[in-house]
Amino acid sequence: MNSSFSASATSAGILSAFVGFASSFAIVLHGLSGVGATAEQATSGLMALAIAMGLCGIVFSLWKRIPISVAWSTPSAALLATSGLPEGGFAAAVGAFVFAGLLVVITGLWKPLGRIVGLIPVTLAQAMLAGVILPLCLVPFEAVAEIPALALPVVIAWFIAGQVNKLLAVPAALLAFLVVLYFHADTSALGSLEVVQAPVFVMPEFSWAALIGIGIPIYIVTMASQNIPGVSILRSFGYQPVPGPLFSWTGVGSVLSAPFGGHGISLAAITAAICANEDAHKDPAKRYWSAVVAGVVYIVFGVFSAGFVGVVELAPRILIGGVAGLALIGTLTVSVQGMLKEAEGREPAILTFLITASGLSFFGIGAAFWGLLVGMGLKFWMDWKQRGLQVEQATKKA
Repeated sequence: MNSSFSASATSAGILSAFVGFASSFAIVLHGLSGVGATAEQATSGLMALAIAMGLCGIVFSLWKRIPISVAWSTPSAALLATSGLPEGGFAAAVGAFVFAGLLVVITGLWKPLGRIVGLIPVTLAQAMLAGVILPLCLVPFEAVAEIPALALPVVIAWFIAGQVNKLLAVPAALLAFLVVLYFHADTSALGSLEVVQAPVFVMPEFSWAALIGIGIPIYIVTMASQNIPGVSILRSFGYQPVPGPLFSWTGVGSVLSAPFGGHGISLAAITAAICANEDAHKDPAKRYWSAVVAGVVYIVFGVFSAGFVGVVELAPRILIGGVAGLALIGTLTVSVQGMLKEAEGREPAILTFLITASGLSFFGIGAAFWGLLVGMGLKFWMDWKQRGLQVEQATKKA
């Protein structure tokens, strides 16, 4: 084990954790606030998630000797930001987090549920995700129009760094955000800033509206955009993890972190490649240490998450949303490409996308669920109609 540890694995792990945390913690805070979390509850949620994914990454990697990176579910956080306050407040949202985590646990243990999830067309899952993300991706440009002196440097830094290296785009935007904040915000409050906060326990409450409108969409986007791609990325580097136990244990981590505000953790997708490629170590069998180091760094970030939140709160809310939106533009690009991939499924995908992006709500259930439901109904109707035409044509030929 000691011979596997190397400077390259250490640097890769630190880079992975920094990119993973810096590029999306604003989205997590924005999402938790969107479903009613107070500043203290959002900070607790950020801390619980970072510690949970750090511990899981360390345990998984040492257990399997594979660089298994774990992350919070960024698409789910984006979904929360557009879901609206559920009936029952944040406690009902926490109940939905627990429910989504339990579904992930069951998926890893019970294969039929995984097959049911597999019936959801990928194009519709991507369309739902794109619809969730679109309103957030507009915020950076709304911020430029409203507060150009603050927002424009952040957008420019994101664009320039992205042309050099896509992974550096959001960290560069975050750095520009901090510089702008230093010169324009009242930083006198930093002297009394608390960098460590005790976790805040929230007793989960369960309501059908929150379980259906928040829990099920979180489960779907976590599986479709994080867990399954995370396994695929590891396989692309020659590793062959058994996904079931990994899914179940990330689900357990999600359930345990939920009462402290965590919306869910999953296998990492984008940052997984940082720990799994040859830059981490020339020998694939020794790259797992990079994910272990990343896990340690995540735990450190989690412990001091109150400091990150305290700094962010000095900024106008629209500027925070702008940084979160910039972090999601890459995901939006991939989602739009995915939802339009199949020509015959574009109409249901576009309908799912539009309904989800509209933000409509019925019976307290958010747009993501209705968009997916209507899209699937149209898709199955079109498939049934097409099969009927094929049977009719075959009968005429006979």
